[in-house]
Amino acid sequence: MERMSSYEYHDLLACAHGTMFGPGNARLPLPPMLMFNRITKISEKGGKYGKGVVLAELDVNPDLWFFSCHFENDPVMPGCLGLDATWQMLGFFLAWLGKEGRGRALGVGDSKFSGMILPSTKKVEYGIDIKRLIELKLSLGIANGWVKADDKVIYTIENLRVGLFEEENEQEDEENITGLA
Repeated sequence: MERMSSYEYHDLLACAHGTMFGPGNARLPLPPMLMFNRITKISEKGGKYGKGVVLAELDVNPDLWFFSCHFENDPVMPGCLGLDATWQMLGFFLAWLGKEGRGRALGVGDSKFSGMILPSTKKVEYGIDIKRLIELKLSLGIANGWVKADDKVIYTIENLRVGLFEEENEQEDEENITGLA
């Protein structure tokens, strides 16, 4: 696979269908759980820690599925979906590096929410700065992230953790990584 520095929506769908990184390897979720429309930058250099960076965007429209059910007459994007977007980006980064296995979110150290994504929001931007990559039986990525709504930071996230697992070793590996950060 050719490693590009940005990806459009059709590329992200190819990843979700399993044709980008190959069978048994990391995939993005399909819509509506795919939480961004494009990756605007991905690099194994740069970022706050010099170990890599990923930037992505979501175009917001009032018809997005979560606005009609969260909450009735008080529509807001669930904060957990913004957090999930950063996990999705970290799993994509690991696969983009050529690491093998299926991606799984493994936790987060701390998150702070200071704003909301509303139907009136035009664009959501996500960013992660890679802090650490660990190679054991699995590949583990640790990053800090942020979410912006119309250029204003509304979430900060510390110590996101995503691992790539080979299917037969997934349960054993998850038990062995407790405490890695």
